Amino acid sequence: MTMWRMLLALLANRKQFLRLAAGAVAFSILYAQDASSQTNKTFKFIIPVPPGGAVDFLARLLAEQISRSQGLTIVIESRPGAGGRIATEAVARLAPDGTTFLMTYPSLVIDPHVRKVSYQPLTDFEPICNLVEAPNVIVVNSASSYRSLGELMNAARSRPGDVTMASIGPASNQHIAIEAVKRASNVGLTYVPYPGSAPTVNALLGEHVTSLLAAYSNVSEQINAGKLRALAVAAPKRVDVLRDIPTAGEAGYKDFELENWFGVVAPAKTPKDIAAQFAGWFTSAMQLPDIRAKLVTQGLYPVGACGVDFAALLRKQYDDFGRIIREVNLKAE
Repeated sequence: MTMWRMLLALLANRKQFLRLAAGAVAFSILYAQDASSQTNKTFKFIIPVPPGGAVDFLARLLAEQISRSQGLTIVIESRPGAGGRIATEAVARLAPDGTTFLMTYPSLVIDPHVRKVSYQPLTDFEPICNLVEAPNVIVVNSASSYRSLGELMNAARSRPGDVTMASIGPASNQHIAIEAVKRASNVGLTYVPYPGSAPTVNALLGEHVTSLLAAYSNVSEQINAGKLRALAVAAPKRVDVLRDIPTAGEAGYKDFELENWFGVVAPAKTPKDIAAQFAGWFTSAMQLPDIRAKLVTQGLYPVGACGVDFAALLRKQYDDFGRIIREVNLKAE
């Protein structure tokens, strides 16, 4: 009987082993199929501005690096219009399947304070990463007689309405900074809005406006070519690529120094594993020396604050911009 029990036990264990082996094989096949399906998926980075600006540059640089390192297909899709709301509202409505991401900036948390929008920035998106800080600069045409921010602002104070300052907008973080400075310093500076960074630069090159407040990355080429002159860096500290240019605070106009950043969000409820995976790929890409050098040359300084850290920034900026907008009584239109 003992021998028969031993034989039965061996047969039972053999059956159990075969079942486990079959299960392992099936799992391996499913895992391989899932990995293959991820690799074969086409991912999309949507940018809310026309091609050619800092957001477009950042999206293409990182998409190229991630595509090359991970073997993915990433498409850049530009959906400009309505100050970025067309792209933002479209992404908010998408299914959270982990294939589409929005490259965004402070307007994400500004617009709900000044316009009717169909999204809520703190609940309708999954924060992936705050990628870079992008210091703003105040520039004039190289033919301009103004050689310091103080000179420009004194002229605006003495001749109200004559001195103009362009930026993207209305209701961009640059527009808010201009209105905050006007209120705090009692200067008659006239704000001139444009739908994108390229039109603002063209307006200044054509001398249609007196000055421009823009992300350094959007004017770096013209500054380096001697076509535009930087008067001040609208950031808390000087930047490496403009070491000799003072900050707006050093010139006595600290209200110009609103934080400017570019980041990535996805539709709310995007799978956490996919969000974390892309966050890792973004941060790894920006740590590469050649990628970092290309970013810094454009005045884009890697941050790589992802997940809950980016969510905390969005919450803080939503509250801060809301307070300033109420103080200056800013209107979008």
